[in-house]
Amino acid sequence: MRQAFGGIDFGTSNSTVGVIRDGKARLVALEGEQATLPSAIFFNFEDGHTYFGRRAIGDYTDSVEGRLMRSLKSVLGSSLVNEKTRIKARLLGFTEIIGFFIGHLKKQLEQDAGGPVERVVLGRPVQFVDDDAQADAKAQAELEKAARTQGFKHIAFQFEPIAAALDYEQNVSREELALIVDMGGGTSDFSVVRVSPERARSVVRKDDILANRGVHIGGTDFDRLLSIAHVMPELGYLTPTKDGKRNLPASYFIDLATWQRINLVYTAKAMNDLRQIRYEAVRADLVDRFIEIVEHRYGHAMAGLVERAKIALTLQPAAEVKVSLPGARFAAEITRTGLEETITADIDRVTATVRQTIQDAGVEASDITAVFLTGGSTAVPLARRRILSLVPQASVIEGDMFGSVGLDLALDAQRKFA
Repeated sequence: MRQAFGGIDFGTSNSTVGVIRDGKARLVALEGEQATLPSAIFFNFEDGHTYFGRRAIGDYTDSVEGRLMRSLKSVLGSSLVNEKTRIKARLLGFTEIIGFFIGHLKKQLEQDAGGPVERVVLGRPVQFVDDDAQADAKAQAELEKAARTQGFKHIAFQFEPIAAALDYEQNVSREELALIVDMGGGTSDFSVVRVSPERARSVVRKDDILANRGVHIGGTDFDRLLSIAHVMPELGYLTPTKDGKRNLPASYFIDLATWQRINLVYTAKAMNDLRQIRYEAVRADLVDRFIEIVEHRYGHAMAGLVERAKIALTLQPAAEVKVSLPGARFAAEITRTGLEETITADIDRVTATVRQTIQDAGVEASDITAVFLTGGSTAVPLARRRILSLVPQASVIEGDMFGSVGLDLALDAQRKFA
């Protein structure tokens, strides 16, 4: 049997896997009929099994005893990747946990392909870490190590926005100068690429990539900012101490608002610190809510409520984050205006990166003939408006919001390994 190969888009929020079948790329069903898999792992302490995706999140929110890990891609290139976290009696490194998730994707790929898969193209953002080439190289090496430990022997990488360009290029009828916008959960990547039916047949495309840049901003950053600005004040954030000399320490509030740091508030030390903070707080009742959320391990579930509110605000003017624990009952309303005010600074950085990408390409904004949008965060109205305002004359092409990259990593694998 001929050796199969595929492409894996390991995303901060969601992941997809592409495979070539009968000469065409398609997405592998990863959870039931779903081609997208939330990038989440749940270590179930009750039955001793490890679950992935929607099942992982569902078990956690149903209060099954265990440990949920999410947004693992954000750890790559950070200091957290060198740390270990306790999973019952075991201490596991974050690279090892990422490996478990990659291994699950590999298993689904091999089931679809009908045999072993040792050749894979992994997607990667233009920058795992902003403006730090050494940390960026280290992040890619960590991801490669995680994949290699799961049995992939031949591993190549492709920038995620370039993969998205390959998807778009299959449908063009003439040469286009395209701005590829890929805004995911953890990073936003931008490229200016020449595409055409003739160029699509080439294996080496380096000269067609006129410029690419990335910034470490994505949907999970918007979630974190929303939570800090609109939810954490309901738990005591920015409230003063009794002596009126300072506000309560911010670190635990920020940890609770950040997916990959939520588990840090579940330690004995954190609980002791929170009790001391409560003693010092003018609004001890608000800190009691925080402690209740920690005691019920409700941090990830609350972060999920914030994420759903953000998604709802793409279509409606207001949304609510409602917490109904016995000792923590409150509702935080967020308006679309509030969302936009909260994320404006990040969108400014995104817009500046797009503008610089076009300048790097040595072309005028008016030369861009098409904008290809992919990634869930392109649905955020403010981000969309600001980016498209830079190239108002360009046609707008909507890619598969979550599947374009995975599909075309498989196409890239065919070019590289066939």
